[in-house]
Amino acid sequence: MNTLMSTDFNFPGQKSVYKGKVREVYTLENDVLVMVATDRLSAFDVVMPKGIPYKGQILNQIATKMMKDTEDIVPNWLLATPDPNVAVGKACEPFKVEMVIRGYLSGHAAREYKAGKRMLCGVPMPEGMKENDKFPEPIITPATKAEKGDHDEDISKEDILKRGIVAPADYEVLEKYTRALFQRGTEIAAKRGLILVDTKYEFGKTKDGEIVLIDEIHTPDSSRYFYADGYAERQERGEAQKQLSKEFVRQWLISNGFQGLEGQTVPEMSDDYITSVSNRYIELYENITGESFEKSDISQLQERIYKNIMAYLSK
Repeated sequence: MNTLMSTDFNFPGQKSVYKGKVREVYTLENDVLVMVATDRLSAFDVVMPKGIPYKGQILNQIATKMMKDTEDIVPNWLLATPDPNVAVGKACEPFKVEMVIRGYLSGHAAREYKAGKRMLCGVPMPEGMKENDKFPEPIITPATKAEKGDHDEDISKEDILKRGIVAPADYEVLEKYTRALFQRGTEIAAKRGLILVDTKYEFGKTKDGEIVLIDEIHTPDSSRYFYADGYAERQERGEAQKQLSKEFVRQWLISNGFQGLEGQTVPEMSDDYITSVSNRYIELYENITGESFEKSDISQLQERIYKNIMAYLSK
């Protein structure tokens, strides 16, 4: 299976390249960024040894669509998408926090709640909640941005301000934008018969001092979705919710003894399992966007991406 695990491009005017967990970002002259979405799969902040066919295309195309669907309420970095795996945008200085917002007690929040904690990132969680219950109001639970391979860490608003990670005036904007995006994402999801459970947003500041949305938005890697149909009945019966997110990968890893902890080994992923994950990502794409997924030609993946980027840059 042909997957994009890494790139080593050299573009005209290239100043630097940053390789994240699943994306590679090329900084060019004139404050232009070229972001390549690879097929790498990250879970528990660990990059898996094998890639997932079409995953980069899926995430890039969902993020692009969602950026366009929210640009009227929050400015973003995006300029063009010259290739299914590529986004080109304005260079920004990223804020070193991820703005995580949660509408429901799920995932990490539910694990903390089960462990007896009633405070997450300085935000109280009500007593008497069951896993996947809706919070009275969405809560913002930021995380510090990890360097490659490190775990992101929960952090409170108070600590962010006290440590000078974000200036108070900028943080107010990040909070406002986070709530507006989550509201819009919730409305978009509802039209598709989905519930946007939780998600994260990343922001940067342009050379002009404008705060803009960067990176991915409302993708199954950065967000958790439930199917709305049957949600209340499943909660009533205490059953697991039907999810649209990469939580299914995390649960498979947990069941195979891996949670990214020291001394644990990533379980072997068979070709059949890789194919099933790829098919699940395609299902996620079609449910989240309401559109059929069109597989791009991956026979000469690196060459295709390089050629399309060069054609865009030469304009």
